[in-house]
Amino acid sequence: MTVLVEGDLQITLPNGATGRKFDDEKTHGLSHCMKAVDLIIELEDRILFVELKDPEHPASQPKDSQEFVNKFLAGQIDADLKTKYRDSFLYEWSCRRADKPIYYLVLIAISALGPAELLTRTEALKRQLPLMGPQAKPWLQPFVAGCVVMNLDEWNRLLPELPVSRVAA
Repeated sequence: MTVLVEGDLQITLPNGATGRKFDDEKTHGLSHCMKAVDLIIELEDRILFVELKDPEHPASQPKDSQEFVNKFLAGQIDADLKTKYRDSFLYEWSCRRADKPIYYLVLIAISALGPAELLTRTEALKRQLPLMGPQAKPWLQPFVAGCVVMNLDEWNRLLPELPVSRVAA
C-alpha cells in the first residue's frame, strides 16, 4: 500500500495504483516555466491529477486561512488551478504518459465549504479548462475527462478507495 503525503494531508492508494509527487523540482524540473499539480495517481483505467490546498493545516495562521477562503470563494484561484492542469497535461502528454482518461481532482481542505460553494467552483473550473471545448465544435479528443472541487468529507465520500486523512491526526 502506497501513501502519498503533501503537507499535513495523506492519500492512501489502493493496491495496483501508482502515484508520485509532481510539483517538486526533482520530479518536474520545469518550475521556472510551467506550473504543476501536486500529485499524479495512475489507476488501472484512469489517471488522476490532484491539486491539494490546505488552509486548515495546523501550522496555518487563521488570518491566512480566511484570506485563502475569500480568494477561493471569489474565484481568484481558478486561473492558477487551470494553469496547473494545462501545464501538467502538456508535460505528461509530451512524455507520452497521457494514455488514459485524465481526471482533475482539486481538494480544498476547508471544513466549512458546503455543496453549493464546491459546485460553483467546479463549474467555474470546467469553464476555465474548458472541459467540453468550443461551444460550436466540441473537442474530438478531450484533454480532461472530468474535474471536481471537493473538501475532505466530500473526497472521502466520493473516493473511498483513495482515503485522505491528516498526518497530524
